[in-house]
Amino acid sequence: MSGSEEGAAVPAGQKSSWGGFIKQLASFNGDLSTMTAPAWILSTQSLTEFSSYWAEMPRLLVAPAQEKDPQKRAMLVLKWFLSTLKQQYASRNEKLGSEKKPLNPFLGELFLGRWDDEAGETQLVSEQVSHHPPVTAYSIWNKKHGVRLQGYNAQKASFGRTINVRQVGHAILHIDEFDEDHLITLPSLHIEGLITGAPYVELNKSSYIVSSSGYTSRIDYTGAGWVSGKKNTLAATLFPHGKEKSKSDVLYKAEGSWTDHFTIKDAKGGTVETYNAKKEPKTELKVADIEQQDPLESRRAWKKVADAILKADMNTTSAEKSKIEEHQRSLRKKEQKDGRDWERVFFAKVEKLPILEKLIREVPHGSSEQDQTGGIWVFDQEKAKNAKPPFSPLSEELKDGW
Repeated sequence: MSGSEEGAAVPAGQKSSWGGFIKQLASFNGDLSTMTAPAWILSTQSLTEFSSYWAEMPRLLVAPAQEKDPQKRAMLVLKWFLSTLKQQYASRNEKLGSEKKPLNPFLGELFLGRWDDEAGETQLVSEQVSHHPPVTAYSIWNKKHGVRLQGYNAQKASFGRTINVRQVGHAILHIDEFDEDHLITLPSLHIEGLITGAPYVELNKSSYIVSSSGYTSRIDYTGAGWVSGKKNTLAATLFPHGKEKSKSDVLYKAEGSWTDHFTIKDAKGGTVETYNAKKEPKTELKVADIEQQDPLESRRAWKKVADAILKADMNTTSAEKSKIEEHQRSLRKKEQKDGRDWERVFFAKVEKLPILEKLIREVPHGSSEQDQTGGIWVFDQEKAKNAKPPFSPLSEELKDGW
Protein backbone atom coordinates (compact mmCIF):
# COMPACT_ATOMS: atom_id res chain seq x y z
CA MET A 1 0.00 0.00 0.00
CA SER A 2 1.41 3.39 -0.94
CA GLY A 3 1.71 6.24 1.53
CA SER A 4 -0.94 8.21 -0.34
CA GLU A 5 -3.49 5.44 0.33
CA GLU A 6 -2.84 5.19 4.05
CA GLY A 7 -5.56 6.84 6.09
CA ALA A 8 -7.60 7.48 2.95
CA ALA A 9 -10.85 6.58 4.71
CA VAL A 10 -10.19 8.72 7.78
CA PRO A 11 -12.36 11.88 7.90
CA ALA A 12 -10.63 15.20 7.34
CA GLY A 13 -9.29 16.58 10.57
CA GLN A 14 -9.24 13.16 12.26
CA LYS A 15 -6.04 11.67 10.87
CA SER A 16 -3.92 12.69 13.86
CA SER A 17 -6.36 11.14 16.33
CA TRP A 18 -6.54 7.95 14.25
CA GLY A 19 -2.76 7.76 14.04
CA GLY A 20 -2.55 8.20 17.78
CA PHE A 21 -5.11 5.45 18.27
CA ILE A 22 -3.11 3.02 16.11
CA LYS A 23 0.06 3.82 18.08
CA GLN A 24 -1.85 3.29 21.32
CA LEU A 25 -3.07 -0.08 20.04
CA ALA A 26 0.46 -1.19 19.21
CA SER A 27 1.68 -0.52 22.74
CA PHE A 28 -1.44 -1.55 24.66
CA ASN A 29 -1.28 -4.46 27.11
CA GLY A 30 -4.69 -5.43 28.42
CA ASP A 31 -8.35 -5.72 27.47
CA LEU A 32 -8.79 -3.82 24.20
CA SER A 33 -12.49 -3.29 24.97
CA THR A 34 -11.47 -0.73 27.61
CA MET A 35 -9.69 1.51 25.12
CA THR A 36 -11.23 4.82 24.09
CA ALA A 37 -11.44 5.09 20.31
CA PRO A 38 -11.94 8.28 18.24
CA ALA A 39 -15.60 9.33 18.20
CA TRP A 40 -16.07 8.66 14.49
CA ILE A 41 -15.04 5.01 14.88
CA LEU A 42 -17.47 4.31 17.74
CA SER A 43 -20.70 2.43 17.09
CA THR A 44 -24.05 3.61 18.44
CA GLN A 45 -24.91 -0.04 19.14
CA SER A 46 -24.17 -2.05 22.24
CA LEU A 47 -22.90 -5.61 21.94
CA THR A 48 -26.18 -6.85 23.44
CA GLU A 49 -27.87 -5.93 20.13
CA PHE A 50 -25.53 -8.17 18.16
CA SER A 51 -27.48 -11.26 19.26
CA SER A 52 -30.22 -10.22 16.82
CA TYR A 53 -27.96 -10.96 13.85
CA TRP A 54 -28.57 -14.69 14.38
CA ALA A 55 -32.15 -14.42 13.11
CA GLU A 56 -32.69 -11.67 10.56
CA MET A 57 -33.98 -14.36 8.18
CA PRO A 58 -36.35 -16.42 10.38
CA ARG A 59 -37.48 -18.64 7.47
CA LEU A 60 -33.94 -20.05 7.25
CA LEU A 61 -33.75 -20.50 11.01
CA VAL A 62 -36.92 -22.64 11.07
CA ALA A 63 -36.36 -24.49 7.76
CA PRO A 64 -34.63 -27.52 9.36
CA ALA A 65 -37.72 -28.19 11.48
CA GLN A 66 -39.64 -29.11 8.31
CA GLU A 67 -37.10 -31.65 7.04
CA LYS A 68 -37.60 -35.25 8.20
CA ASP A 69 -34.27 -36.61 6.95
CA PRO A 70 -31.62 -35.99 9.67
CA GLN A 71 -28.79 -35.76 7.14
CA LYS A 72 -30.57 -33.10 5.09
CA ARG A 73 -31.64 -31.39 8.32
CA ALA A 74 -28.01 -31.04 9.37
CA MET A 75 -27.27 -29.56 5.95
CA LEU A 76 -30.06 -26.98 6.38
CA VAL A 77 -28.69 -26.04 9.78
CA LEU A 78 -25.32 -25.48 8.09
CA LYS A 79 -26.96 -23.31 5.44
CA TRP A 80 -28.76 -21.24 8.06
CA PHE A 81 -25.58 -20.72 10.08
CA LEU A 82 -23.58 -19.65 7.03
CA SER A 83 -26.36 -17.22 6.12
CA THR A 84 -25.95 -15.46 9.48
CA LEU A 85 -22.27 -14.68 9.01
CA LYS A 86 -22.66 -11.58 6.88
CA GLN A 87 -25.29 -10.22 9.27
CA GLN A 88 -23.12 -10.89 12.28
CA TYR A 89 -19.79 -9.68 10.96
CA ALA A 90 -20.19 -7.44 7.91
CA SER A 91 -23.65 -5.89 7.60
CA ARG A 92 -22.73 -2.98 9.87
CA ASN A 93 -19.65 -2.35 7.78
CA GLU A 94 -21.83 -1.82 4.69
CA LYS A 95 -24.31 0.43 6.48
CA LEU A 96 -21.77 2.58 8.32
CA GLY A 97 -18.86 2.62 5.88
CA SER A 98 -16.50 0.63 8.12
CA GLU A 99 -16.55 -1.55 11.20
CA LYS A 100 -17.22 0.44 14.37
CA LYS A 101 -16.19 -0.28 17.96
CA PRO A 102 -19.41 -1.37 19.75
CA LEU A 103 -20.44 0.01 23.10
CA ASN A 104 -19.46 -2.20 26.03
CA PRO A 105 -22.65 -3.45 27.74
CA PHE A 106 -23.17 -2.96 31.45
CA LEU A 107 -24.17 -5.81 33.75
CA GLY A 108 -27.90 -6.43 33.47
CA GLU A 109 -28.31 -4.65 30.14
CA LEU A 110 -31.19 -6.04 28.05
CA PHE A 111 -32.11 -6.06 24.39
CA LEU A 112 -35.55 -7.42 23.46
CA GLY A 113 -37.33 -7.67 20.14
CA ARG A 114 -39.17 -9.84 17.64
CA TRP A 115 -39.59 -10.60 13.95
CA ASP A 116 -42.97 -11.14 12.26
CA ASP A 117 -43.06 -12.75 8.81
CA GLU A 118 -44.17 -15.91 7.00
CA ALA A 119 -42.33 -17.99 9.60
CA GLY A 120 -44.63 -16.60 12.30
CA GLU A 121 -43.37 -14.75 15.34
CA THR A 122 -39.72 -15.15 16.31
CA GLN A 123 -38.66 -13.61 19.61
CA LEU A 124 -35.34 -12.45 21.03
CA VAL A 125 -34.03 -11.87 24.54
CA SER A 126 -30.42 -10.75 25.00
CA GLU A 127 -28.90 -9.95 28.39
CA GLN A 128 -25.46 -8.98 29.67
CA VAL A 129 -25.01 -11.63 32.34
CA SER A 130 -21.43 -10.84 33.36
CA HIS A 131 -19.20 -7.78 33.30
CA HIS A 132 -15.91 -9.34 34.43
CA PRO A 133 -15.51 -11.16 32.09
CA PRO A 134 -17.99 -9.43 29.76
CA VAL A 135 -20.51 -12.06 28.62
CA THR A 136 -23.72 -11.69 26.60
CA ALA A 137 -26.36 -14.44 26.76
CA TYR A 138 -29.28 -14.74 24.34
CA SER A 139 -32.32 -16.81 23.48
CA ILE A 140 -34.21 -16.75 20.19
CA TRP A 141 -37.31 -18.87 19.65
CA ASN A 142 -40.14 -19.54 17.24
CA LYS A 143 -43.03 -21.29 18.96
CA LYS A 144 -44.89 -22.06 15.72
CA HIS A 145 -42.07 -24.22 14.38
CA GLY A 146 -40.71 -25.43 17.71
CA VAL A 147 -37.23 -23.99 17.16
CA ARG A 148 -35.11 -22.21 19.72
CA LEU A 149 -31.53 -20.98 19.80
CA GLN A 150 -29.73 -20.10 22.98
CA GLY A 151 -26.14 -19.31 23.74
CA TYR A 152 -23.64 -16.95 25.25
CA ASN A 153 -20.33 -15.48 24.24
CA ALA A 154 -17.37 -13.43 25.35
CA GLN A 155 -14.58 -11.95 23.27
CA LYS A 156 -10.86 -12.06 23.99
CA ALA A 157 -9.13 -9.32 21.98
CA SER A 158 -5.40 -8.82 21.49
CA PHE A 159 -3.16 -6.84 19.17
CA GLY A 160 -0.42 -8.30 16.99
CA ARG A 161 -0.12 -6.97 13.47
CA THR A 162 -3.84 -6.30 13.75
CA ILE A 163 -6.68 -6.72 16.27
CA ASN A 164 -7.29 -10.42 16.83
CA VAL A 165 -10.49 -11.59 18.52
CA ARG A 166 -11.10 -15.07 19.88
CA GLN A 167 -14.76 -15.69 20.58
CA VAL A 168 -15.46 -17.81 23.64
CA GLY A 169 -18.81 -19.53 24.15
CA HIS A 170 -21.29 -21.39 21.99
CA ALA A 171 -24.86 -21.57 20.73
CA ILE A 172 -27.26 -24.52 20.72
CA LEU A 173 -30.10 -24.80 18.22
CA HIS A 174 -32.89 -27.10 19.45
CA ILE A 175 -35.64 -28.54 17.22
CA ASP A 176 -38.62 -29.78 19.23
CA GLU A 177 -40.10 -32.04 16.53
CA PHE A 178 -37.05 -34.30 16.57
CA ASP A 179 -35.77 -33.51 20.09
CA GLU A 180 -32.55 -32.62 18.34
CA ASP A 181 -29.71 -30.28 19.29
CA HIS A 182 -27.03 -28.65 17.16
CA LEU A 183 -24.01 -27.27 19.03
CA ILE A 184 -22.42 -24.28 17.28
CA THR A 185 -18.92 -23.04 18.08
CA LEU A 186 -17.91 -19.49 17.20
CA PRO A 187 -15.29 -18.44 14.63
CA SER A 188 -12.23 -16.39 15.46
CA LEU A 189 -11.76 -13.10 13.66
CA HIS A 190 -9.40 -10.25 13.08
CA ILE A 191 -9.78 -6.66 11.93
CA GLU A 192 -8.42 -5.64 8.55
CA GLY A 193 -8.12 -2.11 7.15
CA LEU A 194 -6.71 -0.42 10.25
CA ILE A 195 -4.06 1.49 8.33
CA THR A 196 -6.60 2.97 5.91
CA GLY A 197 -8.99 3.82 8.73
CA ALA A 198 -11.70 1.63 7.15
CA PRO A 199 -11.77 -1.42 9.45
CA TYR A 200 -13.65 -4.57 8.49
CA VAL A 201 -13.97 -8.05 9.97
CA GLU A 202 -12.29 -11.08 8.44
CA LEU A 203 -13.02 -14.52 9.86
CA ASN A 204 -10.25 -17.07 10.29
CA LYS A 205 -9.49 -20.60 11.50
CA SER A 206 -12.43 -23.02 11.86
CA SER A 207 -15.75 -23.45 13.62
CA TYR A 208 -18.02 -26.47 14.05
CA ILE A 209 -21.67 -27.48 14.14
CA VAL A 210 -22.25 -30.78 15.95
CA SER A 211 -25.68 -32.43 15.79
CA SER A 212 -27.11 -34.91 18.30
CA SER A 213 -28.36 -36.84 15.24
CA GLY A 214 -24.79 -37.90 14.46
CA TYR A 215 -23.47 -35.32 11.98
CA THR A 216 -20.76 -32.66 12.19
CA SER A 217 -19.99 -29.68 9.98
CA ARG A 218 -16.59 -28.03 9.91
CA ILE A 219 -16.33 -24.53 8.44
CA ASP A 220 -12.92 -23.15 7.43
CA TYR A 221 -12.46 -19.42 6.90
CA THR A 222 -9.81 -17.64 4.83
CA GLY A 223 -9.32 -14.14 3.50
CA ALA A 224 -7.25 -12.08 1.12
CA GLY A 225 -3.56 -12.37 1.92
CA TRP A 226 -0.61 -10.28 0.80
CA VAL A 227 -0.09 -12.51 -2.25
CA SER A 228 -3.30 -14.46 -2.91
CA GLY A 229 -6.72 -15.37 -1.63
CA LYS A 230 -10.17 -13.82 -1.73
CA LYS A 231 -11.89 -11.80 0.93
CA ASN A 232 -14.44 -13.54 3.20
CA THR A 233 -13.98 -17.06 1.80
CA LEU A 234 -15.46 -20.19 3.36
CA ALA A 235 -15.20 -23.92 2.73
CA ALA A 236 -17.30 -26.36 4.76
CA THR A 237 -17.77 -30.11 4.92
CA LEU A 238 -20.53 -32.14 6.60
CA PHE A 239 -19.75 -35.69 7.69
CA PRO A 240 -20.77 -38.36 10.24
CA HIS A 241 -19.24 -37.93 13.69
CA GLY A 242 -15.60 -38.97 13.79
CA LYS A 243 -15.16 -39.00 10.00
CA GLU A 244 -13.61 -35.55 9.56
CA LYS A 245 -10.44 -36.85 7.95
CA SER A 246 -12.19 -39.29 5.60
CA LYS A 247 -12.89 -37.65 2.23
CA SER A 248 -15.06 -40.57 1.18
CA ASP A 249 -17.42 -39.94 4.10
CA VAL A 250 -18.12 -36.29 3.25
CA LEU A 251 -21.86 -35.91 2.69
CA TYR A 252 -22.04 -32.24 1.70
CA LYS A 253 -19.62 -29.46 0.81
CA ALA A 254 -20.20 -25.72 0.92
CA GLU A 255 -17.97 -23.21 -0.87
CA GLY A 256 -18.05 -19.52 -1.61
CA SER A 257 -18.12 -16.23 0.23
CA TRP A 258 -20.00 -15.49 3.43
CA THR A 259 -20.57 -11.90 2.29
CA ASP A 260 -21.56 -12.73 -1.30
CA HIS A 261 -22.84 -16.16 -2.29
CA PHE A 262 -22.12 -19.81 -1.62
CA THR A 263 -23.33 -23.19 -2.88
CA ILE A 264 -23.85 -26.49 -1.08
CA LYS A 265 -23.23 -29.69 -3.05
CA ASP A 266 -23.89 -33.31 -2.17
CA ALA A 267 -21.38 -36.17 -2.30
CA LYS A 268 -21.97 -36.60 -6.03
CA GLY A 269 -21.19 -32.96 -6.77
CA GLY A 270 -24.74 -31.90 -7.44
CA THR A 271 -25.86 -28.51 -6.16
CA VAL A 272 -28.58 -28.89 -3.50
CA GLU A 273 -28.70 -25.39 -1.99
CA THR A 274 -27.59 -21.91 -3.00
CA TYR A 275 -27.50 -18.66 -1.09
CA ASN A 276 -26.94 -15.09 -2.22
CA ALA A 277 -26.27 -12.78 0.71
CA LYS A 278 -26.82 -9.68 -1.41
CA LYS A 279 -30.29 -10.71 -2.58
CA GLU A 280 -31.76 -12.65 0.35
CA PRO A 281 -34.49 -10.47 1.93
CA LYS A 282 -34.20 -9.65 5.63
CA THR A 283 -37.05 -9.34 8.11
CA GLU A 284 -37.18 -6.12 10.11
CA LEU A 285 -36.61 -6.49 13.84
CA LYS A 286 -39.32 -4.87 15.94
CA VAL A 287 -38.23 -3.16 19.14
CA ALA A 288 -40.35 -1.20 21.61
CA ASP A 289 -40.24 2.59 21.29
CA ILE A 290 -37.54 4.15 23.46
CA GLU A 291 -40.03 5.78 25.82
CA GLN A 292 -41.68 2.38 26.43
CA GLN A 293 -38.44 0.60 27.18
CA ASP A 294 -37.15 -0.21 30.62
CA PRO A 295 -34.09 1.80 31.76
CA LEU A 296 -32.06 -1.42 31.48
CA GLU A 297 -32.80 -1.82 27.75
CA SER A 298 -29.92 -0.96 25.46
CA ARG A 299 -31.33 1.74 23.22
CA ARG A 300 -32.87 3.67 26.10
CA ALA A 301 -29.84 3.29 28.36
CA TRP A 302 -27.35 4.40 25.68
CA LYS A 303 -29.51 6.99 23.88
CA LYS A 304 -27.58 10.07 25.02
CA VAL A 305 -24.28 8.39 24.21
CA ALA A 306 -25.53 7.30 20.78
CA ASP A 307 -26.84 10.78 20.00
CA ALA A 308 -23.47 12.29 20.91
CA ILE A 309 -21.59 9.76 18.75
CA LEU A 310 -23.77 10.63 15.76
CA LYS A 311 -22.82 14.27 16.27
CA ALA A 312 -19.13 13.32 16.65
CA ASP A 313 -19.26 15.09 20.02
CA MET A 314 -16.53 13.27 21.93
CA ASN A 315 -16.87 15.38 25.06
CA THR A 316 -20.55 14.57 25.51
CA THR A 317 -19.92 10.96 24.51
CA SER A 318 -17.30 10.62 27.22
CA ALA A 319 -19.40 12.44 29.82
CA GLU A 320 -22.52 10.34 29.21
CA LYS A 321 -20.54 7.10 29.14
CA SER A 322 -18.93 8.06 32.44
CA LYS A 323 -22.34 8.59 34.03
CA ILE A 324 -23.38 5.05 33.12
CA GLU A 325 -20.06 3.59 34.26
CA GLU A 326 -20.08 5.45 37.57
CA HIS A 327 -23.64 4.32 38.25
CA GLN A 328 -22.63 0.74 37.57
CA ARG A 329 -19.63 0.99 39.89
CA SER A 330 -21.82 2.32 42.68
CA LEU A 331 -24.28 -0.56 42.20
CA ARG A 332 -21.47 -3.12 42.40
CA LYS A 333 -20.11 -1.53 45.60
CA LYS A 334 -23.55 -1.60 47.19
CA GLU A 335 -24.06 -5.25 46.19
CA GLN A 336 -20.68 -6.14 47.64
CA LYS A 337 -21.50 -4.31 50.86
CA ASP A 338 -24.86 -6.08 51.12
CA GLY A 339 -23.30 -9.46 50.32
CA ARG A 340 -25.47 -10.13 47.28
CA ASP A 341 -25.08 -10.56 43.54
CA TRP A 342 -26.94 -8.87 40.68
CA GLU A 343 -30.09 -10.84 39.88
CA ARG A 344 -30.24 -11.76 36.20
CA VAL A 345 -33.64 -11.20 34.64
CA PHE A 346 -33.83 -14.02 32.07
CA PHE A 347 -30.74 -16.21 32.47
CA ALA A 348 -29.20 -18.41 35.12
CA LYS A 349 -25.77 -19.91 35.65
CA VAL A 350 -25.52 -23.71 35.83
CA GLU A 351 -22.62 -25.95 36.81
CA LYS A 352 -23.16 -28.44 34.00
CA LEU A 353 -25.01 -28.66 30.69
CA PRO A 354 -25.08 -32.34 29.64
CA ILE A 355 -25.83 -31.75 25.95
CA LEU A 356 -22.91 -29.32 25.73
CA GLU A 357 -20.56 -31.77 27.41
CA LYS A 358 -21.70 -34.55 25.07
CA LEU A 359 -21.48 -32.70 21.75
CA ILE A 360 -18.33 -30.66 22.44
CA ARG A 361 -16.38 -33.95 22.44
CA GLU A 362 -16.76 -34.03 18.65
CA VAL A 363 -14.87 -30.73 18.33
CA PRO A 364 -11.06 -31.07 18.25
CA HIS A 365 -9.66 -29.67 21.48
CA GLY A 366 -13.18 -28.54 22.35
CA SER A 367 -14.23 -27.54 25.85
CA SER A 368 -16.93 -25.41 27.43
CA GLU A 369 -14.29 -22.84 28.53
CA GLN A 370 -16.68 -21.84 31.30
CA ASP A 371 -13.78 -20.45 33.31
CA GLN A 372 -13.54 -17.70 30.68
CA THR A 373 -17.27 -16.89 30.57
CA GLY A 374 -18.05 -16.75 34.27
CA GLY A 375 -19.86 -20.09 34.01
CA ILE A 376 -22.40 -21.77 31.73
CA TRP A 377 -25.44 -19.57 31.06
CA VAL A 378 -28.88 -20.87 30.13
CA PHE A 379 -32.24 -19.25 29.47
CA ASP A 380 -34.40 -19.68 32.60
CA GLN A 381 -38.01 -20.35 31.64
CA GLU A 382 -39.32 -19.68 35.14
CA LYS A 383 -37.63 -16.29 35.24
CA ALA A 384 -39.09 -15.47 31.84
CA LYS A 385 -42.58 -16.45 32.93
CA ASN A 386 -42.30 -14.39 36.10
CA ALA A 387 -40.72 -11.34 34.46
CA LYS A 388 -42.88 -8.34 35.22
CA PRO A 389 -43.00 -4.76 33.95
CA PRO A 390 -41.24 -2.40 33.99
CA PHE A 391 -38.56 -4.75 32.64
CA SER A 392 -40.30 -4.83 29.26
CA PRO A 393 -43.68 -4.48 27.61
CA LEU A 394 -42.84 -7.81 25.94
CA SER A 395 -43.10 -9.75 29.21
CA GLU A 396 -46.53 -11.20 28.40
CA GLU A 397 -45.32 -12.30 24.99
CA LEU A 398 -42.34 -13.98 26.63
CA LYS A 399 -44.71 -16.02 28.75
CA ASP A 400 -46.52 -17.17 25.62
CA GLY A 401 -43.29 -18.16 23.93
CA TRP A 402 -42.68 -21.28 25.99
